[in-house]
Amino acid sequence: MRRMPTVKDVAEQAGVSVGTVSRVLSGEASVKPSLRERVNEAIAALGYRPNVTARALRTSKTEVIGLIVPDITNPFFAQMAASVETAAMERSHTVMLASSHNDPEAERHHILAFLDRSVCGIIVAASSGSSDLPSDLPVPIISLDRRLGEFSVVSTNHAQAAALMADHLYGLGHRRISYIAGPPDTEAACVRREAFVKRLAELGETAGPAEVTIHQGKFDYDSGERIARELLSLPPAERPTAIAAASDQQAIGALRAARDLKIDVPRRLSIAGFDDIALAKLVVPRLTTVRQPVEKLAMRAVEVLFDQPFAASDEMIDGSLVVRGSTGPAIAMKPGDITGQHRKRADDLAANKG
Repeated sequence: MRRMPTVKDVAEQAGVSVGTVSRVLSGEASVKPSLRERVNEAIAALGYRPNVTARALRTSKTEVIGLIVPDITNPFFAQMAASVETAAMERSHTVMLASSHNDPEAERHHILAFLDRSVCGIIVAASSGSSDLPSDLPVPIISLDRRLGEFSVVSTNHAQAAALMADHLYGLGHRRISYIAGPPDTEAACVRREAFVKRLAELGETAGPAEVTIHQGKFDYDSGERIARELLSLPPAERPTAIAAASDQQAIGALRAARDLKIDVPRRLSIAGFDDIALAKLVVPRLTTVRQPVEKLAMRAVEVLFDQPFAASDEMIDGSLVVRGSTGPAIAMKPGDITGQHRKRADDLAANKG
């Protein structure tokens, strides 16, 4: 087996001292450009790779960011992890990933394990809003999407985004609407639910009230399917004409329930989600949803970790509405039920029927 080249080998190849090689590897600006070029050429020729462990022992930190998500099987968090990794790579850092499986104790264990491994910062999409961790930890911690305890969060503007969905469904004439909420111990789920209900109430003051029912669940497919099946098993006069879900997984579960019960979407029922995961474009009909700007969120969370001095504060980025085939005009609409901004959408859907 070929011996791995060392710093001494690089120094001999470049004709410089070991100290000069170390300064080049550390990125010190004081090294002359000609010497830096010789060292980099020697590194490339020898295939030298720095000993990360040894460097960590010297500096008490690594070029590694810790990332904890509540459920790596959730497509949204898988997409988030990929975006964080891309943002970290742009800063020549790598990501150490852990999943808490929505268990606060496991989440705490992962954070302490990351601290033991001298990561340079930790990003957490929290399993719940509570945390007993002190705020003065040796490395910066930032919450992403879901707040961890008292730590600052970078997230979608959940209130603004949920209001977009309320506007959309109300504008299509829906007045019997069921909302499938997320876990009540997460700030994001609570904000989405409250903003959705509040916006419908505001719209109802001027154009007629909407009847809204709230149903608590998890952010997963099973919750969406189970709750939707219960709702759609009601007599037609009592069941909702629209279901809004706090996640795309819930909404896709609701699509499955409607298909099993032979309820046509969107002609007899509109279904909308939240997140815009990749699967939202693949299900039939394609899912209307609120898009979270995942890449922007990940990029900003990584940037915050590197801010010097570290002084994080809450940051929110607006979401956007993506209208696809799973939403349409409410059945048995009265004249004037559809607002002007949705009239073309209704006409298009009517044209597609024939």
